[in-house]
Amino acid sequence: MILLFWILAAYGMTSILVWGSIFESTRSWIKRHSKFFGDLISCTLCTSTWVGFFLSIFFYSPVQELLSFNPYWSWFFDGCLASGAVWAVNALVEHWEHR
Repeated sequence: MILLFWILAAYGMTSILVWGSIFESTRSWIKRHSKFFGDLISCTLCTSTWVGFFLSIFFYSPVQELLSFNPYWSWFFDGCLASGAVWAVNALVEHWEHR
């Protein structure tokens, strides 16, 4: 159950950072001042990877908990997990929106 909450938290945080109106001015400022970070904050897969790193390091690491990996490796794989999970949730949301 905690894995589901972790995935939903990653999806929510990514959605807020990439599409949320509350960060619109911050995103615009970042895009004007840095192509690299502007591209990163505009990409769902890119942002969700970093969100996964953040959640893993500061809150909970599903890979370390479930597979007993070394913390450094688990942080990396948690970023991969977040990216894939956010992509999958986003694909489902877009599918339901276009019905």
